[in-house]
Amino acid sequence: MIKKFLDYLKFERNYSPDTIEDYDADLSAFEQFFRKLDPQLTWETVDADVIRDWMEDMMDRGNAARSVNRRLSALRSLFRYALSHHLVSKDPAHLIRGPKADKPLPYFMREKEMDRLLDPRMWEDTYSDCLARTIIIVFYETGIRLSELTGLDDDDVSFINKELKVTGKRNKQRIIPFGDELAKVFQDYERRRDKDVTRVTDGLFLNRKGKRVTNVQVRKMVEDNLAKVTTMKKRSPHVLRHTFATAMLNHNAGLESVSKLLGHASISTTEIYTHTTFEQLKKEYKSAHPRA
Repeated sequence: MIKKFLDYLKFERNYSPDTIEDYDADLSAFEQFFRKLDPQLTWETVDADVIRDWMEDMMDRGNAARSVNRRLSALRSLFRYALSHHLVSKDPAHLIRGPKADKPLPYFMREKEMDRLLDPRMWEDTYSDCLARTIIIVFYETGIRLSELTGLDDDDVSFINKELKVTGKRNKQRIIPFGDELAKVFQDYERRRDKDVTRVTDGLFLNRKGKRVTNVQVRKMVEDNLAKVTTMKKRSPHVLRHTFATAMLNHNAGLESVSKLLGHASISTTEIYTHTTFEQLKKEYKSAHPRA
């Protein structure tokens, strides 16, 4: 399909060889991405989520917003052409918006800040505080995404194997091992939850009404509690995911191992935390902590 589109640009639209070469590179990169993501995917079955994953992957690897938008524009053009020539039955790219500004390097918390925050003396003896503290520890110790955390059920935690079963993007599952300390945190939380809350769902993390916590509720918990120990403007669950990755690599964990724990489709996404980029992360951190 790419070849047909490039021939169209060359012979009917009279595009320059350099422009056609750029289109070829951008579209081939997307095809390689979705075939690596799922070998069963085709140009016909690619959906908007795959395109968004591609954009996120590009930005995680440090591509500027302008570069991502250029490649998205090439993809939109291809799908418009393919739809009008009956090569596909739908255009998943036409409603996708490109990034408005360059994505900054990831923010992350310092270990001493996390130590302060997780000190039991920082928390009150209430269910709300027990829930929030447990959620923050799970983010920090496992690096899971927000949607992965809110989707956890009790059965996803194995105390026998000390493993957490996580369902990530495109329903792909991965297993994350955990140690005795996190096992105790889970057990203490479950005891408190079962004492204070009447559950109406199988969810692991429940609000006071016994319902599964929502993404909005978790974001608020994380933001409010990180504000106790940091002056950073960005205080989201994703900051804790970045903190997990940074801490793991700072303690000499292998890049491939960290990539698997994070559920990255490509190890190149994980590389943003390494080498010269890691030095940039430190500079980014210092600028976010003017009093550090």
